[in-house]
Formats: sequence, C-alpha cells, structure tokens
Amino acid sequence: MARLTPDSRDKFATVYPILRSELLESLRAGGVFPDAVEWFQRNLDYNVPGGKLNRGLSVVDSLEILEGRALTDAELHDASVLGWCVELLQAMFLVTDDVMDQSVTRRGQPCWYRIPRVGLIAINDACMLEGAIYQILRKHFRARPFYVDLIELFHETTFQTEIGQLLDLVTAAEDVIDLDKFTLEKHQKIVTFKTAYYSFYLPVALAMTLGGIPHAPSASASASASTTPSDDPYALAQSILVPLGEYFQVQDDFLDFSAPPEVLGKLGTDIVDNKCSWCVALALARASPAQRAVLDESYGRKDPGAEARVKAVYEEVGVRAAYAEYEQRAYARINELIDAVPEQAGEQGPALKREVFRAFLEKIHKRQK
Repeated sequence: MARLTPDSRDKFATVYPILRSELLESLRAGGVFPDAVEWFQRNLDYNVPGGKLNRGLSVVDSLEILEGRALTDAELHDASVLGWCVELLQAMFLVTDDVMDQSVTRRGQPCWYRIPRVGLIAINDACMLEGAIYQILRKHFRARPFYVDLIELFHETTFQTEIGQLLDLVTAAEDVIDLDKFTLEKHQKIVTFKTAYYSFYLPVALAMTLGGIPHAPSASASASASTTPSDDPYALAQSILVPLGEYFQVQDDFLDFSAPPEVLGKLGTDIVDNKCSWCVALALARASPAQRAVLDESYGRKDPGAEARVKAVYEEVGVRAAYAEYEQRAYARINELIDAVPEQAGEQGPALKREVFRAFLEKIHKRQK
C-alpha cells in the first residue's frame, strides 16, 4: 500500500535498529538479566521486521502526501518511529493469532510459538511487543502536544482489532463447523474490526496527527462514534478508510479462492480452515438446498476432495461474477467518498488531501496477490 522511493524505504529501515537498541537498553538499565534481554531481542528480530512493512511505510507515505513535499529528516524520523510502532502492533497480533489458530508457518518460516523453547511463552512475548509501543511513544513523543492523542489512538485501535478477533473466533471456530453463523453482515463486521481499523485507518490517523490536522473540539484521535465526517477530519478519514479496508479484505478472500498459488505466493486455506470468508458467505446466500448440503458436508474439512467440492459450488453460484460486480461498486463508491473530501485548509489548521486515500485505493484496485 505504500509507494515510497527506495531512499525513503531505506531510511525507514534504519530506524528499526535504533528503536530496538533503545528498548534493550531500557531493560538493561532496569537490571533485567542478560538472558531475558537476549530473548526479547530474538522476539523483536523474529517477529517485527520480516514482513512487507506496508502499514508502517504508509505512515511515512501519508505524511509526505499531506505535506506536499519531501519530508525533512526530523519529519521522516518521527513518521518512521510511528510506522514501526504500527509494525510492533501487527507483530503482536500475528504472534497471538498463530497461537490461537495453531498455525505452522508465518512469512515463510515457523511461527514464533513453534520455535524450540518458545511455546506458550509466545503469549508473554506478544504482550511485550505491545508494551514496547508505549515505551517508544513515551521516549519520542512525551513532550509533544499530541502525545495523549497517540496513546488513545493506539489503545482504541488495539481494542477494536481484538474485538474483530473475538468476532472471528466465535463465528468460525476451526473445530466447530456451523455455517448458519456465516453471513455477509457478519463478515463485514469482522473485517471492519479485525482489519480495517489498524491496517488502514491507524497509519493515516498517525500521519494526520504528525501533520497537525486538528480534531473537532469534542473529538479525540480515535474518531469516536459521537463525531461525524462533516465536523471532524478523523471521522471523515475513517468513513473512507473503513470501506477501503473492507474492499481489501473481500479481495483477499476472493484471491484465496481464485488465484493460483504461483501468483498468490501461498496456498489458499480459507475453505479448509473454516474461515468466515466473503466467498462462503455469498455462496450460502445464493445456494440451493442441494448446494447448501454440499457446503455443510465439505466446508472446513481438511480434505482436498471436500475443498474441490466447495469450490465447485462457488463456481455454480457465480462467485467470480459477483466479485467483479462487487469490486466495480466498491471502487466507484470509494472514489465518490474521496471526491467529496474538502481540501481547503480551515481556520483550525491543515486540511486532508484526497491523494492520501487515492494512493491506498489505486494500490489495491484489481490487485492479483
């Protein structure tokens, strides 16, 4: 989702070892034993920097668009620090998600909890990854006027994502297959909470905060339900980025079913893992009694034949055509929302820019993996 130059990406990467050194030194200064410090370093290095870094880089990218120029070194450093805080949050979610799902690999290597001697220590390790966010925020932003806004934003987004994980777990437990729970409405709610807030809204809201975009007088960085897009720029950003995040996840679900592994870069597993994906929710809404019986008998089974039967039902009910229609509608709707963003700065301070949102949209539109 980020579109930075190689130089900006390289500079972003250089901030991680600085933050890691600060975190480790804080442990040493507190008298933490060397073997525990070494463990925390392994935890950080294994789980934080190994992904695509799109969420973290999007903080930098969004701030550069808002400023309308290349960032100063100080601005790039601040944005990179917050970007790495987003990556720490992502790492925490992935470590806990892998434990709950009993996953085997992550990013082409064994999940952290499957590393020898780690096991369920991974739960505490995940807590430390989250705690590191607030250590970093305090060190780098405590004297800034928006410090409390940053704290609230991370707390609120973390809780929203945990709600999404809960919705996912109680709707689609891997060992209890109940397709009556799978609806398009539930899917939308799960992806809004589990994906959209932290993957799309959080990076942009952080960039807006750094860029000096003010809140409505009664609002906070979390864009609470009491504010509306017409009176708060953060609520306006959320009203665009949440549908954008939903579109991204529907894409993800469709590609899990339709994209060849050599294109997707992995095997699709939503069917065998009993996921409440957009594809199965749509198929259930359209299925005949006979097709529903096939889904009930085959979905969530770790059997290639059962998976093939589910995919055959998807083809019969027209999932591919329905997705093409969905993508067209979603793209048009989000563009309309973006076009309605006022770009004139007000009395309170700088304004949003449509390009922040369009950069996200164009990056994911019609993606193949």
